Amino acid sequence: MTRSPGACGFNGHNAPVASSRLIDAVAASLAIGAFSLCLVVGITVLSIKASMAMPIIG
Repeated sequence: MTRSPGACGFNGHNAPVASSRLIDAVAASLAIGAFSLCLVVGITVLSIKASMAMPIIG
């Protein structure tokens, strides 16, 4: 029993590659999203520290 060439795995198929512009756009959007997430977390931590430093008036 012989196998035909390219019958197993990805040897016989060429996957289309996304353009470099698309890859750059996706990378930029991921970087902006990560930066904004870090900014929001930092502001949240600072506001929690500031609110804990204030005396409770009751």
